[in-house]
Amino acid sequence: MNIYNNPPRAEWPSLCRRAEQDNSLIQSRVEAIVGRVRREGDKALRALAEEIDGVSLRSLMVSEQEFCQAEQRVSAEVKAAIEVAARNIETFHRAQLPAGVDLQTQPGVRCVQRAVAIRRVGLYIPGGTAPLFSTVLMLALPARIAGCREVVLCTPTNRAGEVAAEVLYAARRCGVEKVFKVGGAQAVAAMAYGTESVPKVDKIFGPGNRYVTLAKQMVAAHNTSIDMPAGPSEVMVMADGSADAAFVAADMLSQVEHGRDSQAIVVCSSEQIAVAVAREVERQQAQLARADYVAESLANSRAVVFDSREQMIAFAEEYAAEHLIISMRDAWKVAEEISSAGSIFIGNYSPESAGDYASGTNHTLPTSGWAHSCSGVNIDSFMRKMTIQELSEEGLKALAPTIEAMAEAEGLEAHAAAVRIRIEKC
Repeated sequence: MNIYNNPPRAEWPSLCRRAEQDNSLIQSRVEAIVGRVRREGDKALRALAEEIDGVSLRSLMVSEQEFCQAEQRVSAEVKAAIEVAARNIETFHRAQLPAGVDLQTQPGVRCVQRAVAIRRVGLYIPGGTAPLFSTVLMLALPARIAGCREVVLCTPTNRAGEVAAEVLYAARRCGVEKVFKVGGAQAVAAMAYGTESVPKVDKIFGPGNRYVTLAKQMVAAHNTSIDMPAGPSEVMVMADGSADAAFVAADMLSQVEHGRDSQAIVVCSSEQIAVAVAREVERQQAQLARADYVAESLANSRAVVFDSREQMIAFAEEYAAEHLIISMRDAWKVAEEISSAGSIFIGNYSPESAGDYASGTNHTLPTSGWAHSCSGVNIDSFMRKMTIQELSEEGLKALAPTIEAMAEAEGLEAHAAAVRIRIEKC
């Protein structure tokens, strides 16, 4: 892991750069998949399952029998863990439900803002190297709390055409009834446009590989909203003399095991800390069963040393990490100066994996610097804000001169006339 000592500002952009992805090679492939599903529906989904995954599917929808079998296969330990995590996630997200707004901006002019749930949402749960059943909790529970009428879940199967038992158990725990055996870009297309089996949804949530991400961006250009832009997972750890190098290294390794293009950066207050962390990373990596797997993502990782706390904060702000761990003295004061991060973890005993699973915060977060402008998934992600207004006769009379003056200044005569005709009638 390379160590950079007090790099000048001119070098910060290159040090904040993520692993670059060239999607040009898969762009046409994803376009073809999306177009095929839009035209052919279920027929395309079945054919693509055979072509890409080598799976022949009788039914695209998970049956009640499969749900029951999954419940039997999940261990009591995992069931208990899911229950604890679900309760914490529910508690935190229920507290986010917005209060309504109902007031008079002036006498006779009433303005209301009401939060309403998105009617139908689609959740994508990756399979890949590990089925992310924790993501079911992170997406389906807020959807239910927000009041979404229908939740559709798509996830790939294994070679036997089976969905991971933990995914199905978590889905049932969250009240999800419709789970479909569809993965990849074709799952996104199915939820965006609808097929004979998969309902069309209003908004799509969930992480995925480059095919999934590109498909989400494609359908978002039409009439289906998505949760956020998403890229490879990342963590930044801010560490001073109060940090434990072993803890820092463990957090970095826990993040880079997500994928070969994941990234971990440690920002240190001294070179001594950076060296200690680098040594711990090497030691702990050797003990991992997936040591070779994380080696490539560690190549994208680095340690950056700054003499001042102000520079450490400024660098963290420029990077805008998906996960930001602050292992420093007065960590809460440091956090108060951070405005660009997906989720912040305070102190030596707040590992990123706590947020990934069970603390209660959501782990679906902006990556690739999008934390400068995007929030992670929260209860608002599953809701829309709708405004209502009512003007009394007196209220309109009082506001009419303002409306007419502005409408005429903009050259919109009909706008002014819509007010004037009412005033004349009065």
